[in-house]
Amino acid sequence: MAGTGPADAIDTIVGFARTLRAAGVPATPGRVQSLIDALAVLDPTHRAHLYWAGRASLCGSHDDVERYDRAFEAYFGGEAPHERLRAIAPPRTSSLRPSLADALPPDGAEDDASVPVAVPDASAAEQLRHRDFAAMGDAERAMVDLLLDRLRLPGELRRTRRHRPGGTRDLDRRRILRSVLRQGGEPGRLHRRERRHRPRRVVLVVDVSGSMSAYATALLRFAHAASARGVTPTEVFTLGTRLTRVTTELAHRDPDTAMAAVSRAVPDWSGGTRLGPLLKELLDRWGQRGLVRGAVVVVLSDGWERGDIALLEQQMGRMARLAHRVVWANPRKAREGFEPTAAGLAASLPHVDDFVSGHSIAALEELADVVLGLRRAPVGTNRGSGGVDPYRARGVEPP
Repeated sequence: MAGTGPADAIDTIVGFARTLRAAGVPATPGRVQSLIDALAVLDPTHRAHLYWAGRASLCGSHDDVERYDRAFEAYFGGEAPHERLRAIAPPRTSSLRPSLADALPPDGAEDDASVPVAVPDASAAEQLRHRDFAAMGDAERAMVDLLLDRLRLPGELRRTRRHRPGGTRDLDRRRILRSVLRQGGEPGRLHRRERRHRPRRVVLVVDVSGSMSAYATALLRFAHAASARGVTPTEVFTLGTRLTRVTTELAHRDPDTAMAAVSRAVPDWSGGTRLGPLLKELLDRWGQRGLVRGAVVVVLSDGWERGDIALLEQQMGRMARLAHRVVWANPRKAREGFEPTAAGLAASLPHVDDFVSGHSIAALEELADVVLGLRRAPVGTNRGSGGVDPYRARGVEPP
């Protein structure tokens, strides 16, 4: 235990949640985050506090309690002495509200025992929101995974051909006629209608090549959080040397199960990059009459291309004509002195509506706002305005 800290304690909580899931207790990421939030205001050095906070946060039914008790004793039994745990506990200040554990019933010897758990405060979580994924250690990634699981990717609303009652302009002639017939020909209320709105489909294309290996896992966790809620129609593809549709694999509610399924389905992890041919395959199979038409397409890639640049530029232009909007997220954009000098990126930017970074949780939150249409990050000349000059990016003079 010596030398451990808050990040190690988060690993302990995540490991305990996995043990509970293996025992049949549905310890979902949302419930685990509730436990972390509770421990931030309780005393994490007391075994009873952890027990009751975990039982209230992670158990969803009476049947879960027995499994929880067995898993708790197996996972936290025979831990280190109380004094050693005090050394790794986070500092508690008077600004914290009174402990909720005062309302818990006494539990005998458990009040004197302790568990090695330390929870980062809100400022630590805020720092993680802005930390580059590539600069994180394993313990920080465990905490970031929990934060990523809470992200949402709502789709931009679009008008459909169907109507619903409401509005102030369009008359609903059918309802008016039916109302007149029911009243024997007497005029009645003028009913009105308005167009229904539905979330526009979102297509995520995640680069899993070697140059994106430091970001691919976090971006796929983000894709899982975006696609697993079922509110916005979301399709997810990975590309490296092959194009793989992983929408079905990411449909698992448990993120660890989903990521394991994706790792088995993707054969080209950390390989080369063939953006042009794979985007052509995507548009040939799912473009013209399929998933891409009218959707918001998000390409998460650094733009390194080993193949034909002309083919990539041609396919990006084709995608721009089919999709409602094209958004490009490059994790390297946030680095100081960044210039879009990669040949593939420079060839793609003229056909991109919004160009953002995707290097951190805060950047992915900004990406979600861009997809929803709450903010814009325009780039290019053919579709957007302002931003990066594509001719300067390629090192050539404009015509």
